[in-house]
Amino acid sequence: MENKIKAQWSEIIAYLMEESDISKPAIRTFIEPLEFFSYDDGVITFQINKETQGDCISLLKSRYNVHIKVAIEVVIGEEIEISYIYKSESVSSYIKEETLTDKYPYLKSGHSFDTFVTSRSNSMAHAAAVAVAEAPTSQVYNPLFLYSGPGLGKTHLMHSIARHIIEHHPELNVLYTTSEDFTNQVIEAIRTNKKKGDTAATANLRKKYRNIDVFLIDDIQFIIGKESTQIEFFNTFEALFQSNKQIVISSDKPPRDMDQLDERYRSRFNSGLPIDIQPPDYETSMAILKNYQENESVKLDDKILSYIATNIRSNIRDLEGAYKRVIFSSKLHRKEITLDLAEDALKDIIRPDDAREITVDFINKIVTDHFNLAEDAIVSKRKQKSIAFPRQICMYLCKEFTDLSTTDIGEKLGNRDHSTIIHGCDKISEMLKVDKSLQNTIDILRKKINP
Repeated sequence: MENKIKAQWSEIIAYLMEESDISKPAIRTFIEPLEFFSYDDGVITFQINKETQGDCISLLKSRYNVHIKVAIEVVIGEEIEISYIYKSESVSSYIKEETLTDKYPYLKSGHSFDTFVTSRSNSMAHAAAVAVAEAPTSQVYNPLFLYSGPGLGKTHLMHSIARHIIEHHPELNVLYTTSEDFTNQVIEAIRTNKKKGDTAATANLRKKYRNIDVFLIDDIQFIIGKESTQIEFFNTFEALFQSNKQIVISSDKPPRDMDQLDERYRSRFNSGLPIDIQPPDYETSMAILKNYQENESVKLDDKILSYIATNIRSNIRDLEGAYKRVIFSSKLHRKEITLDLAEDALKDIIRPDDAREITVDFINKIVTDHFNLAEDAIVSKRKQKSIAFPRQICMYLCKEFTDLSTTDIGEKLGNRDHSTIIHGCDKISEMLKVDKSLQNTIDILRKKINP
């Protein structure tokens, strides 16, 4: 990439001169003198000579960045992002961060507590993560078990914990991995053992994972049920747990809903702090979008942000994806960013004028997602309170939002008798008269079902 930029820099400048609305003096003063510094993971970093170009990073980001980005992409033919540093930074904070991300590649994502948007839906998870990060040897919450649907911030918090400990407790050995990577390492160790006729590879793997102070593993659900990997993980977990080492785990569901999880480890996971992260509400979605656009060169009008936040409540990735799609549509069609353009760009994702078909299956999915239950939990025969209560809420909402008889609702919710449906609906109706927490839960679910 460095050779491409240097060889075609004059073409990029010529494109800006001809196609952009930036004045020629501004191009010569602020853009043409930029020096290529690095290219990493799709991001080009330019150096700025403060003596000749002045203190101009904010100007480049706010007024010229999108023009420079488009010009490079047109001339080079590759999609990129751009960052800027002053030359003095290249031998201080920048190199410090580069050294850090060389050793811990996952930190390149930039996830930190500073960039995590807190709200009612995630405040407890955030507070617990901060507590662990600030006192990783105190055993306050061990293990910390974060669970939620995809894209709600589990990985962001995991990376934030790791980053904080690495930066503030450099004496501690921190290891973050995903369940996929852990599984692949176990498989590779077994393959190597068979090839060489010994167990050295497995011994080295165990040495790697059991001589650490803080162990973070993402998406543990993908390990459960894979016999060899599961055994290796639980042996590692037990060794670290007994040595009072901090463990942080994330999953798509709470320990109680992991059907294939050994009861010993269900108890271990629950003995720490299992804590969930809920989907963002409107206010949180707006805060996430505004926080996201702070680092973007192109800003969206509040009306457009509100349109996205109102219609997309699923997860953070979908919010950010919608933002990027609006920007891309504007660049592609060379049109001003308006609400009409945003609605057109997102028409495949958001259909506000379409009548939503509200079915028992749809309500079931909304309720199971809200309570972080397995997809088949409500229709199952399980009677635990953690499932029975959401099941009755689902019955109540099905009666409210559909025209089906209690017999039909019962049939669709696991072939239950109509009297069971009537009892469940009556119980929720009575509780709603006095239980404000339940009133709030039902209101949230109503908005999710029919925004």
